[in-house]
Amino acid sequence: MNADNLKNIGIIMGGYSHEHKISLESGNVVYETLKENFNCYRILIKKNDWTLIDENDNLHKIDIPSFQVNGCPNLVFDCIFNAIHGTPGEDGKMQKYFDDKNIPITGCDSFQSELTFDKIKCLNFLSSKGIRVAPSVNLLTSNEYDIEEIEQTVGFPCFIKASNSGSSFGVYKVYNKTEMKKCLEAAFKIDNKVLIEAFIEGREFSVGVISYEGSQLVLPITEIITSNDFFDYEAKYEGKAQEITPAIIPNELETELKLISKNIYNLLELKGLSRSEFIINENGIYYLETNTVPGLTSESILPQQAKCANIDLKDLFINAINEVII
Repeated sequence: MNADNLKNIGIIMGGYSHEHKISLESGNVVYETLKENFNCYRILIKKNDWTLIDENDNLHKIDIPSFQVNGCPNLVFDCIFNAIHGTPGEDGKMQKYFDDKNIPITGCDSFQSELTFDKIKCLNFLSSKGIRVAPSVNLLTSNEYDIEEIEQTVGFPCFIKASNSGSSFGVYKVYNKTEMKKCLEAAFKIDNKVLIEAFIEGREFSVGVISYEGSQLVLPITEIITSNDFFDYEAKYEGKAQEITPAIIPNELETELKLISKNIYNLLELKGLSRSEFIINENGIYYLETNTVPGLTSESILPQQAKCANIDLKDLFINAINEVII
C-alpha cells in the first residue's frame, strides 16, 4: 500500500494524437523516477476513455466529468504531472480541465499552452514582438490558394506544417509545386490550418528554458545535426540525428541565443519546462517553435540539457511538482 503521508500525484500520459506512444514513454519514466517520493498513479488518457493504473497495475476506470476513480472513492490528487505530448496535454485542454477541478497541473497555463501549440498563432505573436521568423504563408481549408503566389513568398524548398501538431507529424519539406499540392492535402488531414514556411539554410539549435527553484534557468544549448532531410520524427526518435550538448559555438552566439530564448519564455509567459528551436545562419537567429511538454526520457533533449547543468531527472520532476503545489 502507498504511504499515507506522501502526496498523491497523477501522471497523465497517452493522449489522442500521433504522439501517444512517445507520451507513454515519457509518462512511465516520470512514474519510475518519482514513485519512491510520492504516491504515483499513471493515468492513461484516450478519447472518451480515461483509466488509472495503480501501483499493482490494476486498472480503474475514471469518470471523466467528475474525475472520480472507480474503486477509489477517497482518492484525492494533490497534483497532476503532465506528460502528454500533443493534444490534449499540450494544447490547453488538460490545463483547463484540471483548473476547473482546482487540481494543480505541472507546466504552463491553458492560454499559453494553446498559443504555443498553434504554430501560426505563436509565430504571429512573437514576430509582432520583434522575434525573427522565416517568411511564411498561412492557409485554411476553406481558402482557395494560388501555388504561384505561395512560391513567390516562400520559394522552394519550403516547409508545410500542420499548425496544431507536434513531433514533426504533419511536417513536410517540399521542393516543387507537385509536391506542395500533395503535402498540403496531407497536412490538411491533420489540421484545418496549415503553415507554409520558407526553408532557412543553417545550423539547428534547441534551447531549454525552465523555472527551477524559483528562478528562470536557461539550460546548456543543444545543436541538432540530422542525417535526414530535416529533424523529422525518425531523426527525433529513431536515432537518426546527432545531438551535441553543450553546443560548440562562440561565446557571443551562446549568450545571444540564451538571451533570445529567455525573452521568448517571458514574452509567452511560460512556466515549468520548455524547449525552443532555432535555425542560425549568417543572417542571424530564426525562431522555429516552442515545446511546452518536451520529451522526458533520459535520452530526450531537455533532460540531456538538464544533466549537463547537473540537474538529474528526479530533481527536475520534483521541482516541476513543487512549483505548482507549494
